[in-house]
Amino acid sequence: MIKRIGVLTGGGDCPGLNPVIRAVVRKAISLGWEVVGIRNGWKGLLDNDSLELGVYAVSGILHKGGTILGTSRTNPYKEQGGVKLAKENFKKLKVDALIAIGGEDTLGVANKLYQDGLKVVGVPKTIDNDVSCTDYTFGFDTAVNIATEAIDRLHTTAESHHRIMVVEVMGRHAGWIAVHAGIAGGADIVLIPELEIDLEEICGLLKTRHSRGKDFSIVVVAEGAKFGKGVVVQEEAKDAFGHVRLGGIGHILGNEIEKKTGYETRVTVLGHIQRGGSPTAFDRVLGTRFGIKAVELIKEGKFGHMVSLRGNEIKSAPIAEAVGTLKTVDMRLYDIAKIFFG
Repeated sequence: MIKRIGVLTGGGDCPGLNPVIRAVVRKAISLGWEVVGIRNGWKGLLDNDSLELGVYAVSGILHKGGTILGTSRTNPYKEQGGVKLAKENFKKLKVDALIAIGGEDTLGVANKLYQDGLKVVGVPKTIDNDVSCTDYTFGFDTAVNIATEAIDRLHTTAESHHRIMVVEVMGRHAGWIAVHAGIAGGADIVLIPELEIDLEEICGLLKTRHSRGKDFSIVVVAEGAKFGKGVVVQEEAKDAFGHVRLGGIGHILGNEIEKKTGYETRVTVLGHIQRGGSPTAFDRVLGTRFGIKAVELIKEGKFGHMVSLRGNEIKSAPIAEAVGTLKTVDMRLYDIAKIFFG
């Protein structure tokens, strides 16, 4: 019988986390359950760092970005005795089940802990929108809106100065933000991790555009896009999940474009701006629906599952299936973007 549940947020922060937490608490309380928030992701479970979550604790957080619980990229399976400690603290916290909110890495740990005997359900979160088994993840819509607004603003200065503007957006393995923001913002070229960058083709498109009298252009590139030699990184050091810190493809691309075309080129890296600030209405509603469904999955005993958006319905899917393969850009969508290249 469920009486008390835990909730944590792991990995990178994104708009929409607080609406999920709020919904989890309100739905759980309506069922007569207690809720404990675990601070700083899996690190909080290892440190036994928590706080009680009642109605007052989640009041007024719907519109706030980030997460009131804090987050980290801690991986219990990479810590000495981490799994044993996680299980011990699960008991110390007296929780009957745990809701893990996060992306592929956080959900990967959730799946392993479920297989190791803990009652866990998941809520998919990533602005990159690359988690499988769900049409969208919350945070993505906000990131796309921020990137689109940036592209809109860059259009006017690019046109005034007759420049090429390269806009680097987030997207480690998948170019969903780049494609959606590129289409919405009227970008002239969009480059994504799924396809290798062809510099000659890009420069040819830009020259063709200039020959038609369009002496400015917007090029959107995802941070994970690459030339033939792999991704561009800020540093080689890896986090607990084996990820290097990406960044720099925009500047390299901008330099190469200017060198090969002679057109003045400037670069804007949006970076963490895409992850900050208030969530859009869409992400607030989606996060709320996800949070409520997560509690319902616990009530139904569907542990090892995560919530999922399919069409306009909130469903569930096995976490193992969701973390098995990344959801990359649908090339049919990219083909739509390509119609407007050059």
